[in-house]
Amino acid sequence: MGRFPVVMVSLKNIDAVSYGEAQALTAKMINREARRFQFLTESTKLTEVDRELYGRLLDPDMDRREIVNGLQELTELLEKHYGRKVIVLIDEYDVPLDKAFQHGYYDEMVSLIRGMLGSVLKTNDSLQMGVLTGCLRITKESIFTGLNNFKVYSVAESAFDEYFGFTDQEVGDMLREYGLEDDSQTVKEWYDGYTFGDENVYCPWDVINYCADHRNDQKMPPQNYWLNTSGNAIVRRFVDMANIQTRNEIERLIDGKTIIKEIYQELTYNELDSSIDHLWSVLFTTGYLTRKRQIEKNKYELCIPNKEIQELFIRQIQEWFQISSRADQGTLNAFCQAFSDGNVEKIQELFGNYLWNMISVRDSAFKEKKENFYHGMLLGLLRFREDWYIKSNAESGAGYSDILIEIPQKRVGIVIEMKYAEQGRFDQACEVALQQIREKRYEEKLIEDGMKRVLAYGIACYRKECEVKMEK
Repeated sequence: MGRFPVVMVSLKNIDAVSYGEAQALTAKMINREARRFQFLTESTKLTEVDRELYGRLLDPDMDRREIVNGLQELTELLEKHYGRKVIVLIDEYDVPLDKAFQHGYYDEMVSLIRGMLGSVLKTNDSLQMGVLTGCLRITKESIFTGLNNFKVYSVAESAFDEYFGFTDQEVGDMLREYGLEDDSQTVKEWYDGYTFGDENVYCPWDVINYCADHRNDQKMPPQNYWLNTSGNAIVRRFVDMANIQTRNEIERLIDGKTIIKEIYQELTYNELDSSIDHLWSVLFTTGYLTRKRQIEKNKYELCIPNKEIQELFIRQIQEWFQISSRADQGTLNAFCQAFSDGNVEKIQELFGNYLWNMISVRDSAFKEKKENFYHGMLLGLLRFREDWYIKSNAESGAGYSDILIEIPQKRVGIVIEMKYAEQGRFDQACEVALQQIREKRYEEKLIEDGMKRVLAYGIACYRKECEVKMEK
């Protein structure tokens, strides 16, 4: 501690839609780190030429050559001042490459990052040691050409495994510190489940945020903190590419089961979309999946680690479904119209078709989410009709109905109550739904708003099947 000068940069903020903007942000990143060492302008160990060089590191209009050599030159100046070689820490080195791949300037960004890393880490006599961290282990052929002296510690390695997250004991101590020890099971279900090397760990970001939120409001339900961190576009890309086999595998994972996959930990970004198998590898290395056990050298039994990630998968699937279902506007309009007309057979036929093509939530795990899943799916379909007034979980009568719809042009109101048909008992579930509508008087809000005709629907779902019953 304190024995070496340290250069520390993060490439997280190099998030640009064009190469020119990305190069400018890379220059700003070097400027920002160089400003920490402004004492170099008065260092007696540096020559006038050295101080001029340092001044160029503060210039936001650095050209490509100056960017490539900027970090290496900074380490050289620090070694001259301190008389000690420099430690270089580079965080999130893969973020600029991911953004470049998404926006079509990947080759130019690879060239820039390769040049910068090669300069500071390969041919640098002022370097004591360097550490790079990131989510994806980018293949050496893309940005690490010539850097042969790396020691890689991945999520599958046992070295340092306990330092990638919080252990059970650490989380227990933390919850006791904040008077939240009674929440230990909830925290475990939502934020634990990651296997790094031989260690089981919690996501640190989640645990810290949970404690921060719940020390003031202990009744707050668990939150999905991943939604506001790194982009979840990879899950959407994965769902978009899914074929029938992959959809069945996603259903198994959401259901709390496991799948067996071969994992490739060194990939170029150009390879990611070439095969669905590569996206399994990315989901594993970025924490959306974790391993139950290693079967062979590169073959793992994988699962969703916890409720937080399971919820994130479901949300991404629902968004994907809404986008894909709106592609056929004719069918979607006929589906909505069937509700207005009281056409039970048509509703059941079309909703059944949508369920059949949807990645579903099965039976064994997360039972409390099932009705919400089907509810959200139906709500997304019905909101196609922008001329309808649609409310979800709206207060009416003596309770809160799942879905209330007002069709002002026809003065028709619709009440929908969704039920999950345990073990396929559709008739029973539909009757329970209609009975709840009657007993809770869910139609009252619609009548108060001037609807002259009210249709009540009890809809029961089980796996990829449904049944619909209606009362006027």
